[in-house]
Formats: sequence, C-alpha cells, structure tokens
Amino acid sequence: MEKKAYRIDIHHHILPPEYLKSLAKIEVITAGNVAFPTWAPEESLAVMDKLGIGTAITSISSPGVYFGDSKFTIELARLCNDFSAYLINKYPQRFGGFATLPLPDIEASLIELEYALDTLELDGVVLLSNINGKYLGDPDFEELFSELSRRKTVVFIHPDAPPVEKLPKLSFPTSVLEFVFDTTRTVANLLHHGILKRYSEIKFILGHAGGAAPYLAWRITFGNKRLIKYLKKFYYDMAISATPYVFNTLMELTDPSKMLLGSDYPFVHEIVAKEMIQGIGTYEGFNEEDCTAIEQENARSLFPRFKYDQYTI
Repeated sequence: MEKKAYRIDIHHHILPPEYLKSLAKIEVITAGNVAFPTWAPEESLAVMDKLGIGTAITSISSPGVYFGDSKFTIELARLCNDFSAYLINKYPQRFGGFATLPLPDIEASLIELEYALDTLELDGVVLLSNINGKYLGDPDFEELFSELSRRKTVVFIHPDAPPVEKLPKLSFPTSVLEFVFDTTRTVANLLHHGILKRYSEIKFILGHAGGAAPYLAWRITFGNKRLIKYLKKFYYDMAISATPYVFNTLMELTDPSKMLLGSDYPFVHEIVAKEMIQGIGTYEGFNEEDCTAIEQENARSLFPRFKYDQYTI
C-alpha cells in the first residue's frame, strides 16, 4: 500500500566511508566517546520511509574535520561536501546538504564556502559549537560571518565537546551533557558579540532545541530584552528534544514557527527518532497547524527548493 512521506528532517547525519577511513588513520573512531554507528544512504532512506520523512538535510556531526592539520582539514571538508552533493544528485528530492567548512582556517573556509554553495549548490552550512576550544562569535570568525550574511546563508549550529583537557571526568558519554552545554556556550557568545545584530541575514538553526539556552534565557542575557529578542530569532530543531519538558520552556521563549523537526539519525536509533516525532504530535500545546509547521512548513520557508508537499513511497 502506498504511503505519503511529507516530513523534512533538518538534523540528519552522514558518515561517508572515506571520511571514516581518514579519521581511522589518525585514530579517531568515536564521536562524543561513542563509537561511530554504521551508516549507508540506503539505511537512511529506509528509516526516512518508516518515519514519513520525505527529505533529510544532511550534515557531518561531531567530531567534524579539524584535528590540528590544516591540509588534512581542507581535504576532508572537500571530500565530505562532494559526497553530500553526490547524494543530492542521486536522490534529488530525498536529500539536501549542509556544507562542512575547514575551520579554523578562515581563508580556506571562504574558498570552500564558495565552492559548496555556488558549484555544488548545497543548502547551507553546518558549524560546530566550538573549533578547538574557540566558540562561534569569536572575533576570528568575523570575516566568515560577514560572508555568510551577505549570502543570506542558513547556518546549522551543531554541538561538539570542548577540548579533552577541559572535559569533566564523568562516567557516561560526553554527548549527554557536554553537547547541551556547548551549544549554550556558543549561543551566549554569539549574543554577547553582537553577531545576530551585525549579520542579521544569517538564519541560524540551533541543534537539540538550543541546548540549555531557552531555560537559561534570562541568565545568559542578564535579563536584557534586546538580547532576548535576538534569542527569539534562532530556529530550534527538536532532535532528542521533543518532550513536554523542553516544549514548555521553549514555548515561553518563542513559538512553533521557529521549531524544526530533527531525527539525529544515525547517532540516534530510529526508535528514539520515532518517539520524538510522536512527541511533536502529542504535545498538548500544539494544534494541527503547529505540527504541520514544525514537521515541514518551517523547513520549506528556509529551503524553498523543497516546495513539493509529499512523496509516495
């Protein structure tokens, strides 16, 4: 029997084989202290079909591409972006892609940005919350943000962990807490460095409902209404976050027009992704129009090339 897939997943990761091979050569085999999951395009498509996801906009997750060697970083970013373009060309309605940049090298990142957006025609950029301990909003990134704003780029901010020497010694995966807090750190840094004011054409998406930023909105802005106004301008994806605890807080700060569906597949099992999708539909504070906005319409406003309503699968 035919089914319709209409959802748009803006938090969906890829693990290109050559990316994993390159990391293995430098003995990087985990993300957030958890082994890389198995992944293939066909597995993504199968899960998308089960979850009613028509389109997934993919990205490279933590640990990213920078490990101290600029040449390695530049080559790895290009490899990942070419793979993303390959997926889009092979499955043009099923996949979009956020470009990876070879930060902290700003000059190389500007070159890669031009290639990724103009030649490959990717859909935006993914930035990790910190690059070797330097948080977004740092003056060193000013030229990059200027160009992202000029291009009116959609920027997906994905969490990473702080450098190893700054990590607390805890008995569970780094991603459980540090990813949440690292997003919050970079949000605070963006606000207090005036990035959203100076570069207002950038459309920022915060992974995992903005970490703890909505809960700490007053604290990280010192109650400054101007900064809270900018905090309201972010988009928030609901990966591992579609629960009443999060929604109740987020709804005090913003509204459903700023929320987006995210699965975090394959780092999150499809069972959890399904539970999060159900969490959107069962939240008592949303009506049917709100759910439709979160699951598809808000993403279409950010990525107008995905204007078709649904797929038959």
